[in-house]
Amino acid sequence: MKRSPKDVMDSARTISRRALVMGGVQLGVVGVLGWRLQSMQVEQADQFRLLAEENRINIRLLPPARGLIFDRNGIPIADNEQNYRVVMVREDAGDIGEVLARLTRLVDIDPDDLTRAMDEMQRRSPFVPVTIADRLSWEDVAQINLNTPTLPGITAEVGLSRVYPAGADLAHVVGYVGPVSDYDLSRIDDSDPLLQIPKFQIGKSGAENKLERTLRGSAGTRRIEVNAAGRIMRELDRKEGEAGKDIQLTLDSRLQTYVQARLEGQSAGAVVIDLENGDLRAVASAPAFDPNKFVRGISVKDWTDLNDNKYRPLAAKAVQGAYPPGSTFKMVTALAAFEAGVVAPDETVYCPGYTDVYGIRFHCWKRGGHGNINLHESLKQSCDCYYYEIAQRVGIDKMAEMARKLGLGIKHDLPLSAVAQGLAPDKAWKSTVRGEEWRIGDTVNASIGQGYVLASPLQLAVLSARIATGREVTPRLIRLINGVEQPSGMGDSLGINENTLRRVRASMNDVCNHRRGTAYRSRILAEGQEMAGKTGTSQVRRITPEERAAGVTKNEDLPWERRDHALFVSFAPYDNPRYALSVVVEHGGGGSSAAAPIARDIMLQALYGGPPPLEAYPSADRDRIAEQQKRIEARIPPGARSRSQV
Repeated sequence: MKRSPKDVMDSARTISRRALVMGGVQLGVVGVLGWRLQSMQVEQADQFRLLAEENRINIRLLPPARGLIFDRNGIPIADNEQNYRVVMVREDAGDIGEVLARLTRLVDIDPDDLTRAMDEMQRRSPFVPVTIADRLSWEDVAQINLNTPTLPGITAEVGLSRVYPAGADLAHVVGYVGPVSDYDLSRIDDSDPLLQIPKFQIGKSGAENKLERTLRGSAGTRRIEVNAAGRIMRELDRKEGEAGKDIQLTLDSRLQTYVQARLEGQSAGAVVIDLENGDLRAVASAPAFDPNKFVRGISVKDWTDLNDNKYRPLAAKAVQGAYPPGSTFKMVTALAAFEAGVVAPDETVYCPGYTDVYGIRFHCWKRGGHGNINLHESLKQSCDCYYYEIAQRVGIDKMAEMARKLGLGIKHDLPLSAVAQGLAPDKAWKSTVRGEEWRIGDTVNASIGQGYVLASPLQLAVLSARIATGREVTPRLIRLINGVEQPSGMGDSLGINENTLRRVRASMNDVCNHRRGTAYRSRILAEGQEMAGKTGTSQVRRITPEERAAGVTKNEDLPWERRDHALFVSFAPYDNPRYALSVVVEHGGGGSSAAAPIARDIMLQALYGGPPPLEAYPSADRDRIAEQQKRIEARIPPGARSRSQV
C-alpha cells in the first residue's frame, strides 16, 4: 500500500529524533570514556603507577635486635650472635621440590630440617619466608649467593641468635628463648606480626619470658623489587625497627657462679639478698641445665635426660620450690607470741623431750629434752617444746599474720617463671580450701614449720632480711632498664618492737657463735664478719610410734627421696648486716650438717667479693676449704669484660 506524503514526513521526523538521541547518548559515552581516560592517564597516573609497582614490590619484616641482659657489673649474660640462615618464599619458588634438591646439592642440610620446612610452608601463607636451615657457615652462604639464578625463592640472610655466655650458671634466672610455636600463639594475646615469622625467637622461661615485650623491640621493614620470576632485583628502601631494651639485673654473675659450683652434687636452692636495697645478688638452683641447647634446638636425648633426672634440673628450686621451713619458722612463732604479749622475754618452758596435747604426743628433736628453756636458749638449741607451748597461747591466726609480715605466704613480684606463693595457713584457709575445722594439733605442727606451712628459699631469704633490718625488704631483680634505675626494695619499717627483734637476732647469733649453738661448726671467725643464723630440718615422712620406740632410722639409711630437707637462714655481719641468705638442700638430712656449711661459704664469698682468707674459717676446715676454693675458682672466668650500658 502506498504511503501518503504526510506519513513519509512524520516517519522521517521520528527517525531523525531517534538518530539524534542515539547520537547524543553515544557522544556522551565517548565523552565520559575520554574524560576517564584523561583522568587515569594524567591526573591519577602516579596512583596507578604505584599500584603497578606494588605488583612487583614486596614488603618484608625486619626482626629487631633483641635487648641484651647484663649482670650488675655490666657483664653480658644474654647476648646476641650473628646467625647465617637460608629462607624460602613458596610463591616465588615455583617447583619447591626441585629448588630444594638443587639447594641440598650445594650445602649440607639435615633431612629433618627439610621435612620440617616443607610442613611449615604448607601451614604458612605463600608469601611468608620460611627458614630452611640456620647456623650455616660463611662458605655455605657464599655458595648459595653464587647460585642465586638457579634457586628462585631462596635467599641467604644474616640475623641474630641468642647466646648465654654463663651457660647453666644463670639458666634458671635468665631462662632461654626459642622459636615461636603454634602453642605459643594459642596461649598468648599478642597481635605483633613478628610472631608470624617462622623461627622468630621469643622468651620461653625466666626473665626472657617475663620481660618478653621489653626485650623484643618492634619490627622494621624493607621494600624489595622482584622480577616476574619472583627473584629479588634490588632493595628500594629500608626502615630499621626499634631494638629491644637492654636490661641490667641485680645479680653478681661471679657470686652466682660460685654458688652454683658450691651446690654442685646437691638438689638445692640458695638466695642471697643485699639488705641495703633488696637486690638479689644470687638466685641459684642445682642441678641446672645449659640454655644454649634450647636455643639451638635440643636433642631428644638431652631432653629425655633432663626430664628423667630425679633431681629435676629444669626446676628453679630457689623460687619455685615450696618446702616445710622446719625450725627456720621458729622466729615467726616467737615474734608472733612476743608481739601478742602472751610470753615474757625470760619466761621458761619445761622441755622433757615431748609435749602432750589432748592425748597426742609431739616430740622434741632431743629425746631427753632441754629442761627449762627460754626464748634465747630455745632458738640457740632449737628446742621444739618451747614453740609447742607458746604457739598454743598465741594461736595460728596471729602466727600466719606474722609470717606474711616477714615475707612468707605471699608471692613476691619478680620477672621469673612460676614464683611460688608458699603457704602461711590460718583457720580461714583450712575452712575454705580443705572444708575442715582448724585443730590445735595443726597449730602445734605449724609452730616448728611443719604441717601445712610451706616456703621457698626466696621467701626464707626475705624472712632473714626482714628480721635483720626490721624493714619490709622486698626482693629486686631488675636494676636498670635502658639505663633507667628501677624502684629500690629497701622497704619501710615492719612496725615490730625493736627490742623483740634484738632478742631474736642475738639468739640467731648464738646459733652460729656459741658452743651449744646448732650451727657452731659453720661459724665465721673473721672479726667483724660474724654470721647469725638458724638451722632447720623438715620431715618429709611420718615417723610412727613403733619406729620411735625402736629408734628413728638415720637419714643416711633411708632412700634419698625419704630423707629430711636441710635448711639454713642467716645474715651477716651480725653488728652491721649487709647480706641475708637462705639455703635449702632437698633430702639433705640435717640443717646443721648439710645446709649451714654451704651457707657459711656463700656468705663469706659475698662479704669479701671473692675468695675469703682461710683465717675466716675454723682451723679444722681450712685444708678442705683451700682445696674447695681452687676447684670452684677454676670455674669462674677471671674478670669477665663488662659492656657499657646504653
